[in-house]
Amino acid sequence: MDQRSFFGLSEQLEALSKHGDPLEVLEATVDFEYFRGWLVEGLGYGDGSKGGRPPFDPVAMFKALIVQAQHNLSDARMEFMIRDRLSWMRFLGFDLGASTPDENTIRLFRDKLTETGTLKRVMKAFDWQLQKKGYIPMSGQIIDASLVPAPKQRNTEDEKKAIRAGKSAGEIWPDAPNKAAQKDTNARWTLKIGGKVRYRPDGTPLPMIAVPVFGYKSHISIDRRFGFIREAMVTSASEADGRQLKHLVSPDNTGSKVWADSAYRSQRNEKWLAKRMRTSRIHRRKPAGKPMPQATARANARKSSIRAAIEHVFAHQKNRFGLFIRTIGIARAEAKLTLANLAYNFDRLIFHERRNAMA
Repeated sequence: MDQRSFFGLSEQLEALSKHGDPLEVLEATVDFEYFRGWLVEGLGYGDGSKGGRPPFDPVAMFKALIVQAQHNLSDARMEFMIRDRLSWMRFLGFDLGASTPDENTIRLFRDKLTETGTLKRVMKAFDWQLQKKGYIPMSGQIIDASLVPAPKQRNTEDEKKAIRAGKSAGEIWPDAPNKAAQKDTNARWTLKIGGKVRYRPDGTPLPMIAVPVFGYKSHISIDRRFGFIREAMVTSASEADGRQLKHLVSPDNTGSKVWADSAYRSQRNEKWLAKRMRTSRIHRRKPAGKPMPQATARANARKSSIRAAIEHVFAHQKNRFGLFIRTIGIARAEAKLTLANLAYNFDRLIFHERRNAMA
């Protein structure tokens, strides 16, 4: 019976490979062992001399976080899926019937990587790996931000004032620790203005649709040539986009041009870019109380045709990954979005490697 079940499992895995297992493609394209040194250093694993239960392999756990980001799963759901899916178990290197990580192990592993700054170092390490493969950032860079929703909070006016004042959840709800643990005091409300700006014949703009969103904002910079995410940061949803420009311009990009929408246009940002020998390709705003000059509108349209590439990144993350913040606090939100950015870069590398193979 045991031998029969063994061959049955082997045949199942062969069938998965035959029909095209995307995780096998990911395994063949990304050198996950390349990250082992950074992971071990960040986790502070010992040599096992003190005894105790040995930890799960850090590379396998990191791969689990990537798969979790690709499917936007909770830790509890991730625990179940690792046990349920043969393709996932094979990708992570776990044997059928052997011990697999539970939800607490997954959460603690991610938290440890976040606390030590290891995730950011791994993101940078992968950028170095890309450059060694020939994907050098060039032809300028494109910057933008996207709102990422989180579970809505129901607070009183006094509680909202306390949150805006910078008080922690423990200070606001000292007598209700369980309630405080579920309150996110870092996320904020903002209005998402949707659609293209349209104007009446006299030049006045038509009303725009405004949708309230509660959560965080993912700021990224991609290189124009290959479309990889090179720089990233996370803020609350209410933070102004333009203030983050200096944190997102990558010094490694060999091209001088920087594309961004009009939210990044300010005298301070223009001076900052000029001082660093960067050429601004940021959209210009419509003059107050006047129609948009035709020359400016045409220039903005040309910039939009290039800047549209970054919208594909956000669309990929939201449509394919189902991006949504399930955690509490900006540190964990940053971890979630960093993993989503890594997962996108892995997918982007697969795209380029396939295209190069076909060429």
